[in-house]
Amino acid sequence: MEILGLHLVDVTIIIAYFIAMIWIGKRLRDRMDNTEEYFLAGRKMGKMYQFFLNFGASTDASQAAAVSREIYRQGIAGMWIQYIVLFLTPFYWFTTMLFRRSRLMTIGDFFTERFESRSLGAAFAVFTIVTSLIGSAVGYMVAAKTFIALTPKPENKYTVEERVSVENYNEFREMKQLYVEGNLLDEDQNRFEELKSLDSHGKLSSFVSYVKPVYFYFIYGGLVCIYVVLGGFAAAAVTDAVQGVLMIFFSALLIPFGLVAIGGFSGLHAAVPEHMFWLFGTEALSEYAWYTIAAMALANLVSIVAVAGNMQVSGSAIDEGTARFGTIGGMMFKRFMMIFWALAGLIAVGLYAGQLNDPDLIWGYMTKQLLGPGFIGIMMVGVLAANMSSLDAQSVSLAALFVNQVYKPLASEKGEKHYINVGRIIIVLTIFGGIGMALYITDLLELFKYFISLPAIFGAPIWLGFVWRKVSRFAVAIQIAISFFIIAIIPNVFQTWDSARAHAPFLKQVEERQITVRAKALSSDVEQGRASKIGQKITKVRMVPSYPIFFDQIARENPSDPDSKSIGYGRFNAELWILSLCGADFSDFSKAQLVTVRFLFDAIFPFILLIVLSYFTRPASDKLLDYFYAKIHTPVQATPEADIKTIEENAGNMSKFNSRKLFPRTHWEFHKPQKMDYIGFFGTWGLVGIVILVLWTILNIGG
Repeated sequence: MEILGLHLVDVTIIIAYFIAMIWIGKRLRDRMDNTEEYFLAGRKMGKMYQFFLNFGASTDASQAAAVSREIYRQGIAGMWIQYIVLFLTPFYWFTTMLFRRSRLMTIGDFFTERFESRSLGAAFAVFTIVTSLIGSAVGYMVAAKTFIALTPKPENKYTVEERVSVENYNEFREMKQLYVEGNLLDEDQNRFEELKSLDSHGKLSSFVSYVKPVYFYFIYGGLVCIYVVLGGFAAAAVTDAVQGVLMIFFSALLIPFGLVAIGGFSGLHAAVPEHMFWLFGTEALSEYAWYTIAAMALANLVSIVAVAGNMQVSGSAIDEGTARFGTIGGMMFKRFMMIFWALAGLIAVGLYAGQLNDPDLIWGYMTKQLLGPGFIGIMMVGVLAANMSSLDAQSVSLAALFVNQVYKPLASEKGEKHYINVGRIIIVLTIFGGIGMALYITDLLELFKYFISLPAIFGAPIWLGFVWRKVSRFAVAIQIAISFFIIAIIPNVFQTWDSARAHAPFLKQVEERQITVRAKALSSDVEQGRASKIGQKITKVRMVPSYPIFFDQIARENPSDPDSKSIGYGRFNAELWILSLCGADFSDFSKAQLVTVRFLFDAIFPFILLIVLSYFTRPASDKLLDYFYAKIHTPVQATPEADIKTIEENAGNMSKFNSRKLFPRTHWEFHKPQKMDYIGFFGTWGLVGIVILVLWTILNIGG
């Protein structure tokens, strides 16, 4: 028996999972009697819950989808869209300590306290809530697209319009392969351009599903809402422990079935082009050269401190040692899980290259093709769990932000139960607000690139606020306004403004070119007579299509009219435009170089503004700064009473810290590293090296 193409066993597994999550939320409800308990689980979480909370809150199925979809498009180098976080992990050793020692509930509280500005705290809260709604939309989309791929319609039930869409996609797929190989006939060029424009407009489909995303969003969001509203942050932590186990299964389940289908690792190397196994790609064939990855990592390093849940996840730990263990342990475990995602992406290339119009569908498509009843249900539960583990913690973080930074200043005389109930309302609004965003978003890849750098707008003042006394409230306000205008406003306005989309200078492209590469022969090369055996080194001709500089894509306004004007689609790269106004010429840049410049601008520009502006403005009062930095330099004590007393004593005698300063008699608050700092930081780098070694070893098995 099937329901919407799913076996009854799979449907039963999914329903049972949601019942279990709601039961957990109901069990925890009665413990919630104050905001610290509801939003921070009473600051009593031990190492196990911290481990799974960090693993779950930082891991969702949208990341697996991003990794597999980019590898499906670009080869293994595409994994860096998510794997750049690997190089950031050692820095969490310090950020976790800073957040725990801040003794604050939200990052909005940081802006309010450090810069003596409730308006900056409120601005961060509003910014984070809006951007997080877009982020949660990504999770909804991945879950929906996986479900869509699992519930395909039989071809005999297609409508006429659906049949034409699928047939056009199959024709486009064949022509695209001919184009890449340099064999597309001149008389087919116009038809190829027409189909290419239809694809850019989202009018081509590789298959049709029973499931409509909107219905899925509301059912799924409603079920998540119930258990989070009931149990708050504690429910998120407990369910994340359960969901963490499910995510392990979800990450690894496809691998054995995929390897059997493709003929093991040797079959994988025979089916996938050699350049797709290169970890750092190539300038010509990939968007992810080594310097692109470095630039993305730098932008992400600036951004990581502005993630809304950081303060709460770290703050919920008993002490900073527990927080550090949970953060590094959970994050590194996630990095190992990502190896499974990468391998799944390569298997997808070997088995299904070109078969899907939307690479975001690849995870669900592989599940449908490789797994049977029962396993499909487990996979779907794993995908849902991965998204829920991020969505639940995020929704509680956003509720805490709103209550502390927006609502309490307006209604300061209410009781704790009242604030908890307001928080519950905000949880509902944020969960369902993400659904609204999901209905208007189509491209997961650009969202991931967008969210690498967007939080840097607030990340830069957080970094400087922790280490430099001179950074001022006025400098932060001006920097946020200018950076937000460049990174967020211009790109979104220009991509919807018709005159900008058709403006000739904005439609400038890097011209197409033909390149030759030396690569190992695949089974298809042997079949077509280009090589005598698999693995033989041969020369291949590749066409690198033209690509736009300022927009993501350029296509005909009317796909069927060869004379139709070209217009830009997707994000407008304002960073490149501003640099071009300053004289930069990007006409010969590779895709990798264009992406590199964009992320370097997003990472560095906010710091330049902050430092320059702070030298001409007045910082916060010495009394406030002494108290703030006394907290940062004071380890969390055994009891709340001892903690308060020690901080007050240190704030009254800040000179005791002078001998520990790395730059004495300056405004910089860097302290000399201690033994545990060396062990934690460089030890984590050792784990990073092990992850890369394991990944490299797996990629070379059978090669």
